[in-house]
Formats: sequence, C-alpha cells, structure tokens
Amino acid sequence: MSRKRILVVEDNEDNRRILLYRLRKIGDFEIVETANGAEAVAAVEESPPDLIFMDLKMPVMDGWEATRRIRALEQGRDIPIIALTAQAMAGDEQKALANGCNDYLAKPVVDPSLVREKLERLLKFS
Repeated sequence: MSRKRILVVEDNEDNRRILLYRLRKIGDFEIVETANGAEAVAAVEESPPDLIFMDLKMPVMDGWEATRRIRALEQGRDIPIIALTAQAMAGDEQKALANGCNDYLAKPVVDPSLVREKLERLLKFS
C-alpha cells in the first residue's frame, strides 16, 4: 500500500509542529505543509492529498474559504478535511461540518488517540 499523503494547513508554526509530531508517531505519511488557504488550494490543484488538516483562522485566505475552493475543484470534492481551531466555541463543529469539512479538532492537538481515530476512520488507515 502506498504512503498516505496528508496536507497540513496551519499558519502557527508551534501548532503545526505539534500536529506533525502526532502524525509521525501514528504512521509513515507523506506530509505536505502550507501556511495559508491560498497555498492549500494550490497544493490540492498540484497534487491532491488523501486527507487535509485545515486551520480555520489564517492570514491571506482562511480555512473556510480554502475549504469552499477545494470542494469546488474536481480533485478536491471527496478529500476528507478535518477542521482545526483554537477558539473552540459552541457551534463551531456544526459550522465546520456544514461548510464542507468532514471532521473537527480543537488545537493544540494534544491527544494522539483522537488523531489516530480520525485518521483510521477517514483514511481507512490502521
């Protein structure tokens, strides 16, 4: 089986490092990093990943707009997207799901079992 390609879209370097650390502990993934939504859309157009972790609040283009644009792409329609947000407010998860995300994760991502569960479910990975 080929390595799963994961796109991590996160403008905060510390949060990105934490998530990358968690992913590397879980499996041998090909990880692509971008720091804003515009870079994420370009990365999907160039080489679609198997899954995306999408920060919702970023400069240049936020995760809401990036998710909409990715969903509008032929190659982005079915990619699982996990929304990431530090300001976890009531209703954020429902809003993320309604806006095209498949799942939701609060930052910082400290629970590796939660990341593993989402990967196993969305990537059929174990």
